[in-house]
Amino acid sequence: MTAAARLAAALLSLAACSGGDPGGPDATGADLARDFGCLVCHTETGSDLAPTLKGLWGSKVALSDGTTVTADADYVRRSIVNPPADVVAGWESNMPFFPVDEDQVDLLVEYVRSLG
Repeated sequence: MTAAARLAAALLSLAACSGGDPGGPDATGADLARDFGCLVCHTETGSDLAPTLKGLWGSKVALSDGTTVTADADYVRRSIVNPPADVVAGWESNMPFFPVDEDQVDLLVEYVRSLG
């Protein structure tokens, strides 16, 4: 893992363990993505830390196991609740697990959908 990836993982762990209710009761998916630290690595413009979220929705995603999936609600949900389930080809499985409830997952999925 590169130094940048280790730093990002540490920042994500801090964000996930910060306690409290990420985003609060009126949180949007964008709020949650920020509060959970998702946007440290998964930017809307691309980074060398994780696949971009911009333009992900509906695209074909090549996975490290040689299969291809469509980035739909099921794929995004699975990627949030079980990060190593579908690792994108060319990337390492280093996304930490986050304590998200079903409502938060729904909001995050809708956020990713809104980015196209």
